[in-house]
Amino acid sequence: MTEPKYLTPEEVSDRYRGVISTGTLKNWRSQRIGPPFIKVGKSVLYSAEQLDLWDRKNVVTCRATKVGHMTARDQR
Repeated sequence: MTEPKYLTPEEVSDRYRGVISTGTLKNWRSQRIGPPFIKVGKSVLYSAEQLDLWDRKNVVTCRATKVGHMTARDQR
């Protein structure tokens, strides 16, 4: 059995290529939105497993497009 991996806010920001900053994570924590986190003393940690679940909950599904034949309506 493997132990869960936890990431610091800086590591979470790196995971999302800086699109989500540590400041944004801090704001989300204060508003109780965003990915779940735990506090150990003053340290804030994010479970890699919970981040994976959060990613899956935020997937945007696009509709299928017809390959090779686009109408004027499709080009808008």
